This record gives sequence, structure tokens and C-alpha cells, in this order.
Amino acid sequence: MDDLRSKYLPLIAEAADEAALEDLRVQAVGKKGEISLKMRELGKMTPEERQVAGPALNALKDEVHSALAAKKAALADAALDARLREEWLDVTLPARPSRQGTVHPISQVTDEVSAIFANLGFSVAEGPQIESDWYNFDALNIPGHHPARGEMDTFYMHRDEGDNRPPHVLRTHTSPVQIRSMQEHGAPIRIICPGRVYRSDYDQTHTPMFHQIEGLAVDKDISMANLKWCLEEFAAAFFELDHIEVRFRASHFPFTEPSAEIDFRCSWVDGQLKLGEGDDWLEAGGSGMVHPKVLAAGGIDPEVYQGFAFGLGIDRLAMLKYGIPDLRPFFDSDLRWLKHYGFVPLDRPDLTRGLSA
Repeated sequence: MDDLRSKYLPLIAEAADEAALEDLRVQAVGKKGEISLKMRELGKMTPEERQVAGPALNALKDEVHSALAAKKAALADAALDARLREEWLDVTLPARPSRQGTVHPISQVTDEVSAIFANLGFSVAEGPQIESDWYNFDALNIPGHHPARGEMDTFYMHRDEGDNRPPHVLRTHTSPVQIRSMQEHGAPIRIICPGRVYRSDYDQTHTPMFHQIEGLAVDKDISMANLKWCLEEFAAAFFELDHIEVRFRASHFPFTEPSAEIDFRCSWVDGQLKLGEGDDWLEAGGSGMVHPKVLAAGGIDPEVYQGFAFGLGIDRLAMLKYGIPDLRPFFDSDLRWLKHYGFVPLDRPDLTRGLSA
């Protein structure tokens, strides 16, 4: 036992780290450690020998355990001291900014619009960005000779020579989501469809990829009056005004009949746009009553149901509300621009405390 004591106590005292200390513990007092094996030999001894060897072995075992615990504590203290020396903090440095990132205006406006229409009873529907020619055009009553189906306006997916399958396109609007939703859920239905859309155009007010939000409501007694009220409620809530007058101008879209352009009352004073007042009108989007052929393509009986649909540009809404003069910086990935126009991530749009709080 004296040999074991003189062997392990110096080794424990000289252990360089906790891994070496654990190895020594296993060698000395582990299941198959030298001291543990000596303890098992007590059963082979006479009672007189056990009375002498037993207390001595227990005392040795306790001494080794105490040495191990003391060394472990000393190693922990040394590690903490070293860490404190290396990881110092200069308290005179300026504090870190309270926020590191911002929400893109497109994401912010999408959330704002979704919150408003959710309050009006609309749910959010999504669909694929690569659509078949049928969902993007045919189901929406857009004839084959329509200019929108030309390659000057629409991005068609590549097809190998001899491939006679129907073509696929990058969707030019989110209206295909309306068809898919009608097919899946039937009527009555109230949905909005926000998302990316693609058209072959690029200038200050157009980009090849932009964002739209379209709405659809189908039931047995829906009229243009419901559509106008819905748009007025949306516009007032979105621009955070008491009221904005909405005007319909007769137009033509293949997927609605009758069709109407949406205008918001506004004024231009010294080059500054003010919504909700004045004698001018600002074009905001398109709308109308859903064409019976579109309802039929969605699996809904047009003899029983009717509905309205509308489409608004999310990018355009963001430009109007937050005074952004050019569409192209939305896609430039300029952190300086985003820092200026961005929004705090935790300020989620809420009608109760304000959309753009």
C-alpha cells in the first residue's frame, strides 16, 4: 500500500490536464484499478489480516480520491484564470448596435398586406413559380393569339427538339394559384396569392422578376360592390388613413368580365404625392368579376357561383408607401439601401398597434 501511495499521489499532483487525471483515476480506483483489485483480495484474507489491511486500504482509497478531487479543482481554477487573461473586455468600447439586420421592404409590405386581408377573412395561398401553359394562360381564358403569350413578354422553359409536351413558363402572374385553389377547395373561397412573378421587361418601373398579390372571393351573392368595399378597406388600412376613395375605370382582362382598373384618389403638390385627397387619381391595379370560363376551369359551376378578383403590385405598393423612387434597388443587394429602408425584424405588422410600427 505504501508503494501504491508513493506511486499515485505524485502522479496526481503532476497531472497536466483533466484527461491525464481521469486516466490516473481509472488506473488507481477504477473497476480494474490497482487499489480496487487490492480491495477484492480482502475476501481471501483471514479475519485477523482483514482487520489490519481493510482500514489501511480504505484510508489509501480515500486519500487518492481526495487528491484527485483537489487536483481537478486546481486544474479548473487554472483554466478559468487562463481564459480570463485571454478573453478580456474593454468596457470603454462603444456598445454594439441593438439590431444587426433589417427586413426587406418587399417582405414587410407582403406581411402588411397579408395581415390586412387576414382581418377581412382571406387566407394565404401559394403555388409553384414554374407553371404549365394551361394553368398560366388557358385556364385563365387567355387565347393562344394573345400578346402576353409571346416570347417577348413571357419566359418559356427550354424544351428539347421533338418534345411535344405542353410548354412550361415562369409564371407571369399569381393567378394560376387561384385556379389550383379552386380545384382543391371549391367554393365558397376567399384567398390572396402573394409571390414572385416574371416578365421580360426591365426599366425604372419594371424588372424581369417582381412581386404581385392577387385576391379571389367566390360565393353565391358576390358583386362589384363587395369588391369596391374590400379595396377601400385595404387601401385605408395599408396607407394608415381614415379613408381612401377608390375609383373603377372600365378595362378589359381575359380572366374577368366586367373588368376595371383600380384608381386611388390622390393629389400632386410640388411633386409630392398625397393619397386620399385631391382631384387626381393614381392607377393601382386591375380587378373585375371572375369570368365564367375561369370558374369552370377551377371546377366551380358558374351558374351557381360568382366572384371577384383583383391584382396589385407589392413592389409598387412599397414604393408608394415608403417613398422609394426606383424599383431596381429592390434587387441590388445594397446593404446601405436596406439599412435605410429596412424594418426591425421583431416589429411584425399588426392592425391593432399599427402596421409599420
